[in-house]
Amino acid sequence: MKKIPLKLKHLRWLVVSLVALATVINYIDRSALAIMWPGIAEDLGLDKSDYANIITVFMISYAIGQSLFGKIFDAIGTRLGFLLSIVVWSVSIALHAVAASVTSFAIFRAMLGLGEAGNWPGATKANAEWFPIKERALAQGIFNAGASLGSIIAPPLIAFLYAFLGWQATFIVIGSLGILWILPWLIVYKSSPDSHPWITEEERQHILTGQQCTSEKQQDKEYVPTMGQLLRHRQTWGVIAARFFIDPIWWLFVAWLPLYLNEKFGFDVKQIGAFAWLPYVGAAIGALFGGWFSGHLMSRGWSVNKARRSAIVLGCMVMLPALLLTSLAATPWMAMGLIALILFGFQTAIGNVQTLPSDYFSGKTVGTLAGISGTSAVLSVIITIQLVPMMTKGGDYTPFFILGAALVPLALISLWLGGKIEPVKRKA
Repeated sequence: MKKIPLKLKHLRWLVVSLVALATVINYIDRSALAIMWPGIAEDLGLDKSDYANIITVFMISYAIGQSLFGKIFDAIGTRLGFLLSIVVWSVSIALHAVAASVTSFAIFRAMLGLGEAGNWPGATKANAEWFPIKERALAQGIFNAGASLGSIIAPPLIAFLYAFLGWQATFIVIGSLGILWILPWLIVYKSSPDSHPWITEEERQHILTGQQCTSEKQQDKEYVPTMGQLLRHRQTWGVIAARFFIDPIWWLFVAWLPLYLNEKFGFDVKQIGAFAWLPYVGAAIGALFGGWFSGHLMSRGWSVNKARRSAIVLGCMVMLPALLLTSLAATPWMAMGLIALILFGFQTAIGNVQTLPSDYFSGKTVGTLAGISGTSAVLSVIITIQLVPMMTKGGDYTPFFILGAALVPLALISLWLGGKIEPVKRKA
């Protein structure tokens, strides 16, 4: 009897869900150090400057990893690229359990940054491969919601594990999560949609006809610039600059929110676990809303250019006043509510910013540009992380929030300098 091949409807949504799950794990792993820092610092005699230096080492490695993995994903493909990335970061976070000094934490944190960086160009490339243009911002929003969900889960989960196991065993437990993710990934992600054995013909055509190149003949002629050619386009520099200015806003909270709660309101690890997840609910809603909003505008006949810009501007308009008002927050509840608004606005904008590489260039270039712009983003994060201890001496976080607010208009200016959001044509 002839075996009937397995066919799954809506396979692209299963793929992006797995990418989002990897991102949940990614954020649980990277958040653990910040959440447990008050306890770790007490055990090992470390301070806020040591923390900033450890995070800076992580970010330098993360910056290198963004560009490195961008090229790796374009070279070996999404399936193996994600496998390599998650193995490296899962082993690295588990090794935190044996860290006993700033130096050992920095070494393992550097390994973690290198591996975790692959998640972002990999997700952008998977998005470009598996989704038509109109659905890409929503797919990116689902992926970004994974970052927010990871940040929601991490504080109570890490605080619980810390209370019962201590910080060393906690690092080992969360390191196992990524290894467990590998099995469903290898089973589901067999290839891209043009040759995946499980995809229905209807879904294959929906994806391919909604992308820039819809036939093998067109794909042979598509513009795949060299690195030198890529860097000669204003669109490339618009993406790089936009990421440089907007990404630190997110990282200010990922890296410093637990310490802000500790210094501003006297929270311990248990209280951080109870409060620090709340703003990321706003982030998760913003990630899904930003993706839906631009796709909705396109379905009503708006151009990609107008829809993307509208979503990004809306997100920035929410962020800017909320950042300024948070500097005046007098209670934890007021601070958490305003930070939730900030992260809602950020995720509304960033999901659309992150789709720009696939809006401008073909799939064969998306990973590279996503990686370069990610490296640019990380470089600016390194600068801001080093500024925070100097700006917050005495526990006054007002300059912290003013810095975030100043970055918002710079990100918008960068977007406009990049020009119209449409496929880039080969220069004569």
